[in-house]
Amino acid sequence: MTENYTALYEEHKKLGASFTDFGGWQMPLKYSSELAEHHAVRNAAGLFDLSHMGEVWVTGPDAGAFLDYALVGKLSAIADGKAKYSLICNADGGIIDDLITYRFGDEKYLVVPNAGNAPTVAAAMEERAGSGKEGNFDVKVEDASAATSLVAVQGPKAEAILLKLTDEAQHALVTDLKYYAFNELTIAGHNVILARTGYTGEDGFELFVPNDAAASLWASIAAAGEEFGIIPCGLAARDSLRLEAGMPLYGNELSLERSPFDAGLGPVVALKSKEGDFVGRSALEAAKEAGSKRKLVGLKGLGRRAGRGGYPVLKDGNVVGEVTSGQPSPTLGYPVAMAYVDVEQSELGTALDIDLRGKVEPFEVIALPFYKRQK
Repeated sequence: MTENYTALYEEHKKLGASFTDFGGWQMPLKYSSELAEHHAVRNAAGLFDLSHMGEVWVTGPDAGAFLDYALVGKLSAIADGKAKYSLICNADGGIIDDLITYRFGDEKYLVVPNAGNAPTVAAAMEERAGSGKEGNFDVKVEDASAATSLVAVQGPKAEAILLKLTDEAQHALVTDLKYYAFNELTIAGHNVILARTGYTGEDGFELFVPNDAAASLWASIAAAGEEFGIIPCGLAARDSLRLEAGMPLYGNELSLERSPFDAGLGPVVALKSKEGDFVGRSALEAAKEAGSKRKLVGLKGLGRRAGRGGYPVLKDGNVVGEVTSGQPSPTLGYPVAMAYVDVEQSELGTALDIDLRGKVEPFEVIALPFYKRQK
């Protein structure tokens, strides 16, 4: 696999990051202590490079109708300046990726897929643009991933940090921004798309900029956030934060082998609210009718040892599921895991075990998310 490097790679090297391959990208795993990075986001702020994520622009007169067909949600119903979580599925109803779509107007949307899936998603959308029942959709699909950087500021101090870098006349564009909404404004002298979105369970923002602005923006945010305790954070902290927040990760909780209903994402699939066909509709209708054999649940460890992805889940010694993600929760102080288990074992309070390489450890089914921030 070809290794890709973000525009901030040299900055991460200067900061002493240790790197890991993620979706074909060399990304910072951590800078010093992943535990310190995790706690910084929960208590102050963390600065993340998310430039491995994809950015696919969809423009043209049929943009909304096309996205309604290409994805499983009713994207044409998003209000301008708002974002929506959705899925792109194959004809069999399997999940190709989960993604966020931002609406700039009737004829302009930005679709953000996950790192390793970005080329696949862009190609699938290109193909679907030419498969409308009335002929081709009048849209242009442009993969701008290679030219775009994405920086995230996450944590309770995120807003205060960005206000330091924003002209007072534009402060309201930051402070009035609701969750899953965005504005275009100037931050630290750079024109950015600022979205109040994130993958940590905390308040925070994601900033889209051209690659040539990324290093300057990163440095400005780090300097402005110093008094608030901001530190750079890598993928290890991002993973523990998103797990505590019960957020699925493609390749762990989501895959081509799982339907949205298995993953608890049935409400994302607009079977009732949108007319007409969309890719995977008939398969998803059948999957909903048939019901899931296994369901994604949260598991709380009753001991000290954590289950990890791939470990079997047991009931009375029999395998009834498999862990998709698991580790000790730095915030909560006990092990947590997400797992697919037989529907019969998915009720809250069900006592289950995880086989930790031959040693059985007790867990209990609890509601997701494990952690929810105080407003």
